[in-house]
Amino acid sequence: MVIGHGNDKYQYASGILHDFSSNIPGRVDHTGLFEFLKQQLPTVMDYPNPMGSPLDELLSRRLDISPDSILITNGATESIYLTAQSYHGSRSAVLMPTFSEYADACRMNGHAVKSLFSLEKIPADAQLVWLCNPNNPTGSVIGREELLNCIEKHPDTVFVVDQSYECLTAEPLLRTNEAVLFPNLILIHSLTKEFAIPGLRLGYLTAHPSLIRQIGAHRMPWSVNQLAIQAGSYLIQHEDEYELPLQDILDECQYVAQKLTEMGGMEVWPSKTNFLLVQLRMGKASALKDYLAQKHQILIRDCSNFEGLDERFFRIAVQSPEENDLLLNAIQEWILE
Repeated sequence: MVIGHGNDKYQYASGILHDFSSNIPGRVDHTGLFEFLKQQLPTVMDYPNPMGSPLDELLSRRLDISPDSILITNGATESIYLTAQSYHGSRSAVLMPTFSEYADACRMNGHAVKSLFSLEKIPADAQLVWLCNPNNPTGSVIGREELLNCIEKHPDTVFVVDQSYECLTAEPLLRTNEAVLFPNLILIHSLTKEFAIPGLRLGYLTAHPSLIRQIGAHRMPWSVNQLAIQAGSYLIQHEDEYELPLQDILDECQYVAQKLTEMGGMEVWPSKTNFLLVQLRMGKASALKDYLAQKHQILIRDCSNFEGLDERFFRIAVQSPEENDLLLNAIQEWILE
């Protein structure tokens, strides 16, 4: 399951200074959050609200939907596993290549899992379709209208759409206030990605209230801890301080893609996000990863464990222009060696 995901700095005793392996935006200033959480430390002596309030109420106002259409979770990953659990023993199709946890969660909960490579070829017996949009690791985005048409075309199939990277693309995506009207659509969201707080584990589901009740019935009490709830509430109330320079990030991503392509020896997949999937024409991504980590203290994501990919694939999420140039120079050095 989680073994082999990005941000595995612990594997390198030499230390990592530049992390390109995680899709979470870097260089986020959390000074205000840290000061706030210091003041909240005494609250760990109390049980958190078992349902995540007041965070769900803040989200409902932010998203303009009813709190009954929101379920706060311990990261987007809990959303995935809870959804799979609530449909135990179902038949699921997963749009590949993508995040491994969808298939893992389904298999853990007795689903029959099929790999899907086009929404035009959804199996007739599929009870659920899982997809990531924007997709990890490819950075591709399925258009909003295309998705809506597909969901309407298959009213007896539940679509689980992971929009964890929604803040990292300029492409139009499904909106929560329209999605909650569908009885066969579940959206997964990640405050972890939006606010760069992976260690706090904070996400949420939005869906029609009937779906939220069904999924929420399987959640254990207090799955989201007190500090995570406090942090989420603070971040939503201060979201204007965390606005990403999205166009600058996307422009930098295209710059890095162009430079990698010009080096030769690799193919860069088109991306609509802050991260890139790259395929080496020769060599192994694991060898490149170890070289960058040990010689340059740079970490990338080896993507050989994604279904549908092989040992030649790696993923990088762009950072500052200066760090990106360090990465590009280091990869060029590896190619020449």
